[in-house]
Amino acid sequence: MNGRKSDIEPDIELPDEEEETSLPESEPAEVDAAPATLAAGRAAIERYARLAPTTPGVYRMSDRGGDVLYVGKAKNIRKRIAAYTRAGGYDQRIARMIAATAHIEFVTTRTETEALLLEANLIKRLRPRFNVLLRDDKSFPYILITDDHPAPQILKHRGARTRPGEYFGPFASVWAVNRTITALQRAFLIRSCSDAVYESRTRPCLLFQIKRCSAPCTGEIAPADYAELVREAKAFLSGKSGTIREELVREMEKASAALDFERAAVYRDRLSALSAIQSQQGINPRGIEEADVFAIHQAGGYNCVQVFFFRTGQNWGNRAYFPKADKALSAAEVLSSFLAQFYDDKPCPRSILISQDIAERDLLAQALSTKSGHAIEVSVPKRGEKRDVVEHALANAREALGRKIAETSSQQKLLAALAETFGLAQPPRRIEVYDNSHIQGSNAVGAMIVADREGFRKSQYRKFNIRSEGLTPGDDYAMMAEVLNRRFKRLIAEAPRAGETPGQDEADTVPAWPDLVLIDGGAGQLGAAQATLAALGIEGLPVVAVAKGTDRDASRETFHIAGRAPFRLPPRDPVLYFIERLRDEAHRFAIGSHRQRRARGLRESGLQEIPGIGPTRKRALLMHFGTLKAIERASLADLTKVPGISADTARRIYDYFHDNAA
Repeated sequence: MNGRKSDIEPDIELPDEEEETSLPESEPAEVDAAPATLAAGRAAIERYARLAPTTPGVYRMSDRGGDVLYVGKAKNIRKRIAAYTRAGGYDQRIARMIAATAHIEFVTTRTETEALLLEANLIKRLRPRFNVLLRDDKSFPYILITDDHPAPQILKHRGARTRPGEYFGPFASVWAVNRTITALQRAFLIRSCSDAVYESRTRPCLLFQIKRCSAPCTGEIAPADYAELVREAKAFLSGKSGTIREELVREMEKASAALDFERAAVYRDRLSALSAIQSQQGINPRGIEEADVFAIHQAGGYNCVQVFFFRTGQNWGNRAYFPKADKALSAAEVLSSFLAQFYDDKPCPRSILISQDIAERDLLAQALSTKSGHAIEVSVPKRGEKRDVVEHALANAREALGRKIAETSSQQKLLAALAETFGLAQPPRRIEVYDNSHIQGSNAVGAMIVADREGFRKSQYRKFNIRSEGLTPGDDYAMMAEVLNRRFKRLIAEAPRAGETPGQDEADTVPAWPDLVLIDGGAGQLGAAQATLAALGIEGLPVVAVAKGTDRDASRETFHIAGRAPFRLPPRDPVLYFIERLRDEAHRFAIGSHRQRRARGLRESGLQEIPGIGPTRKRALLMHFGTLKAIERASLADLTKVPGISADTARRIYDYFHDNAA
């Protein structure tokens, strides 16, 4: 990533009265002329140290290309920078960083607490090579019960909390949220449909029939009774599960005593659903009301941080993280940096339990308290129930890291075999796979996925909306050429290939440039790809086209490489399975992107993209089904029941939504 000041400043929110300083433009020019040695790096740092402020703040160390190497914070910036100018005593990691340093920029803050928060923000934005990097940075999913409708809705939510309502979580995964919402629907019968569907209903939907909704949309339940269900659901999610269970037991007994066995059965089923939620939560200590639990384990040069989430006295799941860090860093150093980045954009609980002590633990607690607006305690439990929870998290971290190391070892063997199969000089550190998706040329989308020795790197996936005006619909060669042209033009501008050759000490880094390009197709796609790369002046980049077998059978793929005759691999070859996995992932991502674009086009054009569907038939379809999504899911038989829709028209609608994209 480019770390030049002009590229990053608009994205950084600095506290008031901060000041950024650097040497005049003429100063770095002399440093640039020096070779990248430890002595030259120290000399460059000394020049900046003389002008460094003595106040708290953050410093950014960059190389000659402007890429940020390291972001650090200090109570006294000048004193911290001067420590890098010592004659010796560095470990290998620090020595490499000093040797590569050509420029330093400073941002002063009022307090060291603000410096800690800004440091975490900059590390996440700039992803410096020598910092601990939090790789999986997706926001956590929550459960939302809305407050902006007479009949509140329960739904999964991720992102900014802008919609009025009560949010419960975080949950460790979308799967955990979906599972919990399903159980909550059975227990409290709250609707999950959108407001548009709610307003269009004229009769109860399937969820009412299978006892997962009370159907307030058609008046099957009185508003006051529905409001009581919502109150119970909120109370349960707020930690009052015992109270809610007691209320349901009393109502069930009361209905049974009155010989209203049907009503008693409803309460029985709701109690059963609540039991299902609580039994799925695993370890659930009574003494922890609101806390996040972090445990770190190191092995084989890798780190695993296991995080458990406890809210309202309930366990909302756990997630394993594998932060990227130098092998020389201790577990405490990795955990300390991980925690600051983890809470950069996430709400913080009142208690954080960690598996081992970290430097500046009190400063971290103070910084998080300032950011959150309430007191936060960061502690290392020594005994009791809290210590048991931390030990449980640590055991999970060990197991997760063991699985990760085994998978990585297997992946490395596959990459080595892949290099041998395709005649590469060394196992590829970065593989890019390209595929296109469209239906008869409409809503064409190109997709790129990335894989390395640790598996798929989903944060680096890219999609390309095909936009060439002169392109013939369905011309796969031209589409592939456009995608590769746009991808590599940008790559040339952002990361010139000349700087991609790693040194011996950077063998574990993932380059911006691919070591191998796989494209879906045969000799024609390979020719289009080679012509595109040649036009951009790119030489020596291995490109392999993977052509589907006869009748699209798996294990019958033909491989096309420049200068070699097309060939196949034995049906049970592990390399073949590996390539099929890469191709299938690219195909999945391409089709998903295509469907998103097609759905967006439908929302904008309103069904009129389908031949034979004008305003009158569109109105009839929407009146019958309520939403575009319901039309998309409708069977052929259901479509023919719509007034004005003939069997032929129904077939066109059905085929539009169900034909496989290319």
